[in-house]
Amino acid sequence: MPETIRIDKWLWAIRIYKTRSLASEACRAGKVKISGITVKPSREIKAGDIIVINLSPLTKTVEVLEPIKNRVGAKLVPQFANDLTPQEEYDKVKLINEMNFERRDRGSGRPTKKQRRLIDYLKDEI
Repeated sequence: MPETIRIDKWLWAIRIYKTRSLASEACRAGKVKISGITVKPSREIKAGDIIVINLSPLTKTVEVLEPIKNRVGAKLVPQFANDLTPQEEYDKVKLINEMNFERRDRGSGRPTKKQRRLIDYLKDEI
């Protein structure tokens, strides 16, 4: 295993981003920081580095356990990265998701005209 690796490649390898180009764009946009300093995609990282990633609305904090250059399965990610994100961040995201989406029971069908008007009324009140 390499001792250092580019941060964009590592973020892709541990499945923070779906593609390496998305990881590079996030670095260029200032969404990836090490020690409070925005990093470029070519920045080399090593074991022990703490990375803060802004995945709006979630701010994820990850510790590098081992640099890897090949993408690994989701079950193997904990061997290479330690998630230090506080539970409050995940709770905040869950709350935002619950507030933004209306829920209907599966199989209940389309709302009637009366139900739709009630939904529209409730949306306008919030």
